[in-house]
Amino acid sequence: MGWFATNLASAFLLLPLNLILLGVMGVLLIKRHPRIGKVLVMLALTLLYLLSIPFVAETALQKLETPPASHSFDNIQAIVVLGAGTYFDAPEYDGDTVNRLGLERIRYAARLHRFTGKPILATGGSPLGGDSSEAAQMKAALEDEFRVPVKWIEEDSCNTRENAYKSFAILKKKGINRVALVTHAWHMPRASREFEQAGFKVTPAATAYTTRYKTDVFAFIPTTGALQKSNWFLHEVIGILWYRLMPASGQP
Repeated sequence: MGWFATNLASAFLLLPLNLILLGVMGVLLIKRHPRIGKVLVMLALTLLYLLSIPFVAETALQKLETPPASHSFDNIQAIVVLGAGTYFDAPEYDGDTVNRLGLERIRYAARLHRFTGKPILATGGSPLGGDSSEAAQMKAALEDEFRVPVKWIEEDSCNTRENAYKSFAILKKKGINRVALVTHAWHMPRASREFEQAGFKVTPAATAYTTRYKTDVFAFIPTTGALQKSNWFLHEVIGILWYRLMPASGQP
């Protein structure tokens, strides 16, 4: 499936559209099948509440997260940092640049480069269009703002699997297969699996862990931030299942 078809299909499985459709279905069924209709409406509202509270959203994301690095980076040959999206037409930057999630990743990649001295590959295309790829935006931010060089960029990928295989196609020519992989902690299980299947020996370098200051009454009050975290969780679960159902045959 292409990028558009894949994301259109996933939109129906992700928040908030999935709960909206569930609630609408319940409303439409109330006249003919009142019991079923009411159950669906209540289910939609209950799920909306649960997925909107920090306690549930943060606990769910933490179940996905790779533990913080307790290993050495001595054996790596390069650092690979994955794109996370674009901040389009940023007025203060006079054009497209990395988004908030991307900044979290490149900040840690810069730290890792200073710690290890290893070269960086930035990977990410421009699936939504735009003047530049995610990889080019990460390179610009790392070099101009973090004063860290980026040796290679991979600009043609549209998803995590393509990140892996297209990055491997670049680095295998340099004799590189041992990499530190930089992405969000909740994205690392899916990303590391794809990079290992592509041929890399991966040392996880996860960042932006989900933390909770304390569990109090506010952990059970719905917030838009918690709903976003629940959406990341669902996106990752769907992505993991999809990649396991669709083997990576035919990748370069």
